[in-house]
Amino acid sequence: MKKLLSIIALTVLFNCHNQAQTNPKQQAVIDAEPVVVPLKDGKARAYFASGCFWCVEAIYESVKGVEESISGYAGGFTENPTYEQSNTGRTGHAEAVEIIYDPEVVSFSTLVDVYFGSQNPTQVNGQGPDHGSQYRSIIFYQNEEQKKIIEEKKAALSKSLDATIAAEVYPFQKFWVGEDYHQNYERRNPNNGYIRNVSIPRLNRFKAKFPELLKDDEKH
Repeated sequence: MKKLLSIIALTVLFNCHNQAQTNPKQQAVIDAEPVVVPLKDGKARAYFASGCFWCVEAIYESVKGVEESISGYAGGFTENPTYEQSNTGRTGHAEAVEIIYDPEVVSFSTLVDVYFGSQNPTQVNGQGPDHGSQYRSIIFYQNEEQKKIIEEKKAALSKSLDATIAAEVYPFQKFWVGEDYHQNYERRNPNNGYIRNVSIPRLNRFKAKFPELLKDDEKH
């Protein structure tokens, strides 16, 4: 009887814990209808979270057809998040990038390949040495076609690796542009210890894996 009571008590405890961890604001973001970002001057926009945005920004900017990669925050429920707020993990956001690209040169499908091919796809809540929900992997869709592309590629990768893929799939809602000093950080701070030891090796691994996707001036 004591054993049974202990099991019941533990069950109640864990249920309460799970309920306490459920954030209705975050769930509302996950359940929302996606926001479509219209073409501007023939350029489309896509949004990805894959660990530190310094790394991800540089990776996408090396890809043919990508005009610009902007660091910021997405996937959360907090208005106007700052870097300091995001770092607490309490805003719901992840460090993310906005990719401005020419869909005549590079497809959304290829950008998803870049996404999965430039990270450790099985690492939960982080990439490399960066840990926490603010570094989690999220891939954002703006319509059902994009959602289907993401889910099919995620399922294929899971099958090929025989592992669970950590990336969450969210409807795109809003991208908050990060502070000025984060933009082009890797390019402007090549001697920074993190850049030298984490960002540049990650970029070089991507370049070695996908040489056919690189801009001409990135092939070195």
